[in-house]
Amino acid sequence: MWLSTLTYAQREAMLRLAHNVIVSDGLLDPNEEGMLEAFRREMAVSADFEVEYLDIDGIEQVFPERQGRLIVLINLCKLSYADGAFEIEEECLINEIRKAFEVSEVHFNMLQHWTKRLLDLEAEGVALLDLA
Repeated sequence: MWLSTLTYAQREAMLRLAHNVIVSDGLLDPNEEGMLEAFRREMAVSADFEVEYLDIDGIEQVFPERQGRLIVLINLCKLSYADGAFEIEEECLINEIRKAFEVSEVHFNMLQHWTKRLLDLEAEGVALLDLA
């Protein structure tokens, strides 16, 4: 969501951050992998791009603008809910990123709750359209 507004370097970093979140709980869920591929398509990042671990030290320099930081956090929250649960390991990692991005806990909680409501609406739409 809104990932196409990121620069190419930010898109690569976003994919790597998403990878970090996916592997943080030690479980590889097909829904998370599917969402990672959806991110890749939305950002028009080549399938040849190797997604690997990204050290978050200095991540705020890759995303200097607040808008880009918030887009990353929203999408990482969306990814965390892909398997149906916001695992503690995922939450801790995203919280570290939140702090590096200088986003308040209150604002982050608003983003997280909004994202959860959005996912619930999407699921409701899928059910209404008999797409499941």
